[in-house]
Amino acid sequence: MTSDSAALTATVRDLLRRAPRASLATLTDDGAPYASLVLTADDGIGVPLLLLSDLAEHAKNLKRDSRASLLVETAQPAGDPLAAPRATFLGAAVRVADEAARAAFIARHPAAAGYAAFKDFAVYRFTVARIHLVAGFGRIDWLSGDDYRIAASAK
Repeated sequence: MTSDSAALTATVRDLLRRAPRASLATLTDDGAPYASLVLTADDGIGVPLLLLSDLAEHAKNLKRDSRASLLVETAQPAGDPLAAPRATFLGAAVRVADEAARAAFIARHPAAAGYAAFKDFAVYRFTVARIHLVAGFGRIDWLSGDDYRIAASAK
């Protein structure tokens, strides 16, 4: 891992910690991309968490094919939103039975406590294959999932 990887990871983790929501892209049954708005949380080590209903199209899509991307952006961009930092996580969103992950999600989104216990809601952990980071105008980098995990676990 390079110092560049550590700096990129810090930027991505900061985005994930601050962003209350993201755009989730999944694949429909005919392979078409489907984007939706979701709430996100950080599991404490830089892994995105989602709380999804089985009734939602994106959850149905993930059940068939877990491959997904998650676009996390600055919560309150000042000025031109295209010049603001953003990170696209590429990988898979996998349903997990993890009470610590559920608790982390609810800590980030207290209003979710009202429906998180419903039978049709489940936590999904995003397994990161790689990340595309746009840290500002002309500052664009790719970060491997391995480098991200190593740098995030060193924090």
